[in-house]
Amino acid sequence: MSPGPDGLREAMEAALARIAALREASDEIRTPAVSGANPLDGLFTADLGPVKFPGIGAGTGPLPTAPSPAPAPAAEAQPEPEPEAATAPAAADEKPAKTVEELLGELDALTGLDEVKGEIHRQVAVLRVEKMRQEAGLRSATITRHLVFVGNPGTGKTTVARLVGGIYAAMGLLSKGQLVEVDRSELVAGYLGQTALKTAEVVASAAGGVLFIDEAYSLAGDQYGREAVDTLVKEMEDRRDDLVVIVAGYPDPMAVFVAQNPGLSSRFRTILEFADYTDAELQAILASMADGADYDLTDGCVDRFAALLAAEPRGPVFGNARFARNVLEAAIGRQAWRLRDVATPTLAQLREITPDDLGADPAGIGPDGPAVGDAGAPTEPPSDEEPAG
Repeated sequence: MSPGPDGLREAMEAALARIAALREASDEIRTPAVSGANPLDGLFTADLGPVKFPGIGAGTGPLPTAPSPAPAPAAEAQPEPEPEAATAPAAADEKPAKTVEELLGELDALTGLDEVKGEIHRQVAVLRVEKMRQEAGLRSATITRHLVFVGNPGTGKTTVARLVGGIYAAMGLLSKGQLVEVDRSELVAGYLGQTALKTAEVVASAAGGVLFIDEAYSLAGDQYGREAVDTLVKEMEDRRDDLVVIVAGYPDPMAVFVAQNPGLSSRFRTILEFADYTDAELQAILASMADGADYDLTDGCVDRFAALLAAEPRGPVFGNARFARNVLEAAIGRQAWRLRDVATPTLAQLREITPDDLGADPAGIGPDGPAVGDAGAPTEPPSDEEPAG
């Protein structure tokens, strides 16, 4: 038997009352949960669909759910700290930047080079005052910082160039102060048009520091070299505030090279001449090299080295500090040969270099065994590095 109108009305009222009761119940269940899950998740299944009752349209949808609770307090869920292990060691290993005074001290500690040291000190004084004038808002003249180093191989040109980069960086005139050392082969490409790109890339790598071009005069005489010089001049102008270029080589060819290139002569106005070392200075360099390598020159080594110097022809190919290095390398080889039958040499024996270790003929094989290296005719280009002495 179908219910009458009164029965339908009672059924609808009962259904609405049930919906209201369920909604009130859901409002009461809003206590914070231990986790961040919805507090009603445990009461209803995940696939609970819309609840429908006879005579009620789509306006009655899924049962309302309580919003997710606020995030837990920081004390309960602390975020993981940023990893510091990757950066801390690098920072700890970094040495503090050297001051201008410290770098000038290293310059002054080099053997010989009195005129070069004096000119570098003068340059530092001029640039320091000029920087202070600029900071004070005063007009300043354009002072070129590019340099020409002339001298024979092994006279310390590369060493001084590296110090110049450090000094200028410490003064705030360069952003980095690194030294990039190149020669013609690293500037000139095999085809026209490629040289400009190659040179520009090299200059870009030296930006913020010093570009040291050894035997720069080798860029003269052909169209490839001229292309490199033209590119260099443009890059020097574009990067004039954060680049120092030092060109180096033998005195006479360097003078011709700079004079024949107007773009260079106007930018390289300071020439530093690196004189050959005297015999006394080379003896000091040898002693410094030996001490730096934990060797002791015994009595008689000074006289033997003086005899070797006297027998060595001097000229443009004389290695200067490289000659001293080759003599020491030959002596180390002879010392090892001398100790070949000593099963357990003492510490003193391992350190000692005797006059016979230096050898009577550094270009050949000494009486006590084969020498390492060749003091008279080096098999590699003479080094321009010269240790502090």
